[in-house]
Amino acid sequence: MKLLVFAHTPPPHHGQSYMVQIMLAGFGGDHRKASTRPNEASRDRVAGKDTPFGIDCFHVNARLSQKLEDIGDFRIGKFMLLIGYCLQAIWCRFRYGVTNFYYIPAPGKRSALYRDWVVMLLCRPFFKKVILHWHAAGLAKWLETVVQIRSRSITYRLMKRVDLSIVLSGYNRADAEKLFSQEIKIVSNGIPDPCPDFVGEVLPRRRARFAARCKLLSGQTLSPEELRNAGGDPNILRVLYLAHCTREKGLFDCLTAVMLANKKLKASASPISLRLQVTGNFVNALERTEFNRMLAQPGTADVVQYLGFVAGDQKNELLRDSDLFCFPTYYQNENQPVNLIEAMAFGLPILTTRWRSIPELFPANYPGLVASRAPERVADGLLALIPSESGEGFRDIFLRTFTLDHHLACLAEAIHRVERGDQTAPAQTPVRAMPAG
Repeated sequence: MKLLVFAHTPPPHHGQSYMVQIMLAGFGGDHRKASTRPNEASRDRVAGKDTPFGIDCFHVNARLSQKLEDIGDFRIGKFMLLIGYCLQAIWCRFRYGVTNFYYIPAPGKRSALYRDWVVMLLCRPFFKKVILHWHAAGLAKWLETVVQIRSRSITYRLMKRVDLSIVLSGYNRADAEKLFSQEIKIVSNGIPDPCPDFVGEVLPRRRARFAARCKLLSGQTLSPEELRNAGGDPNILRVLYLAHCTREKGLFDCLTAVMLANKKLKASASPISLRLQVTGNFVNALERTEFNRMLAQPGTADVVQYLGFVAGDQKNELLRDSDLFCFPTYYQNENQPVNLIEAMAFGLPILTTRWRSIPELFPANYPGLVASRAPERVADGLLALIPSESGEGFRDIFLRTFTLDHHLACLAEAIHRVERGDQTAPAQTPVRAMPAG
């Protein structure tokens, strides 16, 4: 099966571009870069006979921004780039005989919606099948509550009744249903296992630190061996924030909550204190200034450390050494954040918000889910997790639901249904990652 992938890969680096990158790699890469020699091997590759999952991807890297700060800005240069990418896609349609078009639709932003109009207007008539992969959430509600009826009408005319919509969660179905997709399939995100040595290297230390904290909270004294197994400082709970450094992603609520939690711990003469490590790039200069101003307040610099953007081994080391992951997001287009899946892979307890698709990742009544825009609730949630959640159960959730192999297999099956012309399956009820309780 041949698939025209009209989507960008990093940079800039964010969840959507990263997932496109690993999908392309998992499906065998960009066949536009493959050998074009007219021999039997190349013909087999074109036919999808020796490629992973039987899907040959022809990638148009439709990158309109090089930096996070540029995303969402309307510029004439971006419009010209977009026209060029559409012409590339049409050229691939005839040069390689690609008839299936894969596209990631807009979140609730005007400039992104106008981009979708251009792409659908120019490209859709040339392809037999259209697949939309909904990485962001909230377009349906935004169309109904923000834009004028004329914009809704144009969107329906250009984007309705695509052959397949792939959504990440049950919450996400509303966006695809709004545009009357002929079929909707739920396929969760998945990533390469960043912690294959979890059982032998990470789990013993995580258990030792959790047991040591519980013992300290009960007023007991640690033995030298217990202290050594716990890394020497189990009295310090290492909290990690790993995301874009924006207000909507929860940066300032996280920082405020850690300071509030420390005040409560100190007032109760607790032996435990929190330390926060912040990683990620700032998108807004004013928010960076505000963050620096907060760090300059008395006592804050001793509690909060900013590390900037991290990736690869440095990011994995932070996830391995942290005790708790804090991500109190209320980002308007949040759907199924990859950073939460990464935290699960490392068996970290997680504090996050009941926001959009996020609760579907967690068991019912999980104490680490709190209201958004409420740093006091975040602080209470942090304190509740200290003695009650070791986090190792999240590793099982990751292995069961969010591995790369599982993601690619489900994604490939959904895409192949389009070419086979399978009849629409009944609506699926989303299943929680863990049983209730």
